Amino acid sequence: MISFEQVSFRYLDAAGPTLDQVSFQIAEGDLCLVIGATGSGKSTLLRAINGLVPHFSGGTLSGRVLVNGRSTAENRPRELADVVGFVGQDPLRGFVTDTVEDEIAYGMEQLGIAPAAMRQRVEETLDLLGIADLRRRPLTELSGGQQQRVAIAAVLAARPSVLVLDEPTSALDPTAAADVLGAITTLIHEVGLTVVLAEHRLERVLHAADSVLWLPGDGRVVAGEPATVLSASDLRPPLAGLAELLQWPETPLSVRQARRRVLAEGLLPSDPPRPIPPVRSAALTATDIGVRYGDVIAVASVALALHTGEVTTLLGRNGSGKSSLLWALQGALSHTGSVSVAGVDPSELSATAARRLVTLVPQTAADLLYLPSVGAECDRADADADAASGTTAALLTELGVALDPDRDPRDLSEGQRLALVLAIQLSAEPRVLLLDEPTRGLDYRAKAELAAIIARLADGGMAVLISTHDVEFAATVSERSLIMAEGEIIIEGSTAQVLTSSVAYAPQLAKVFAPAAVLTVTEAEQVLR
Repeated sequence: MISFEQVSFRYLDAAGPTLDQVSFQIAEGDLCLVIGATGSGKSTLLRAINGLVPHFSGGTLSGRVLVNGRSTAENRPRELADVVGFVGQDPLRGFVTDTVEDEIAYGMEQLGIAPAAMRQRVEETLDLLGIADLRRRPLTELSGGQQQRVAIAAVLAARPSVLVLDEPTSALDPTAAADVLGAITTLIHEVGLTVVLAEHRLERVLHAADSVLWLPGDGRVVAGEPATVLSASDLRPPLAGLAELLQWPETPLSVRQARRRVLAEGLLPSDPPRPIPPVRSAALTATDIGVRYGDVIAVASVALALHTGEVTTLLGRNGSGKSSLLWALQGALSHTGSVSVAGVDPSELSATAARRLVTLVPQTAADLLYLPSVGAECDRADADADAASGTTAALLTELGVALDPDRDPRDLSEGQRLALVLAIQLSAEPRVLLLDEPTRGLDYRAKAELAAIIARLADGGMAVLISTHDVEFAATVSERSLIMAEGEIIIEGSTAQVLTSSVAYAPQLAKVFAPAAVLTVTEAEQVLR
């Protein structure tokens, strides 16, 4: 179905090729998983499948890419739209209508599908992706995860032969991610859909993959069976880390495979001892917080406390109110109830003064970057925070990220942009740091670096609240966790208690070693030693 024949691609002014003499084939009806570190060329490879590379990206492409026998060099993306459906990392940028139902119908209208057939496909796709209740909602009012499901639905409704997805589960909660992947695999098995999917959270999709393409970052593409390619790669999802710890020759691809091996080798441990958490003072207290958008109640009478030197994670399905709660705590969103930081409600202060109490890094960190260079952003942050010149640049260095001050922020990787925005927000020396989906688009190495940064901030006395769908990251970074549903906090406790009490939010190793509350490879090493 898809063939790359000696394909090379170089962006204009790039030091070297992103793809270098790449050859592989993807069979019809396969789910092919594309893996690699941030910046290794995954998005470039995906965009070469429907002709966005090179027709819209610029640069030089050599070799041949064939999709269902059609050359992408000779057919522009619009001419391949009946064969290839593409969903990028940022769904909102790709929307062209105002409401969910209209967006799903739009692609079919462009392909000239009869109205009766369109109506049927809209209904089927709404049900398939579990978004029928959103059909008349404005797209801009949806959560990031809901937008992602709509974008996938809009492409699936056109019934392409090939579906190309760039980070499709990055904004989805664990249950929604499983539902979307389940719907996609159903189409693979029942109608022969071919899917090429790039993903950083390998633990979510590896078990369903028929083949894997690994991009080491030097222009090569290593293709093969999932277990073989993963074992050769430098990526370490939880089960790969466990296989390395236990010196298994091959990485298990699912919890089921790993648990069977653990049971066969008699490796089920007892619960690891956990230190009694110290008594900490409250850095932020919130009482009866409520947020409403018209008739929609996003947050309903929430009360919580964030403590000095403690990292708390906030979990919950898409649309449960997590982002609205964070913005209300920061003081930038109108709400009922009260928030107190050092006896002051941030919503009663100017934006600059509020940042010194509570600061927020939003889901899309790039939303806060608008100047032409890293140096200009740092200088502006210093001025806005009334900080000494060079403060933000020094913070960026302390975060372990070295950036050329002349670089355009738009040219940075997701991890680099996140670090820059984090330095900008920290320049105000806040007491409380709020992070909304900070691991979206980050590879395993970048997430480990972010976890280390957060640990240092907490050790320095900062209270940190992280809204995330990444349960593996939550298990690594936090001491306490909360779960929201329908605008309310329904579960609160230690991270070990909260994550192991739920099948949906349990990390992979907790499932492998159940009933022992082992959450990470580090904990597995401690209890198995």
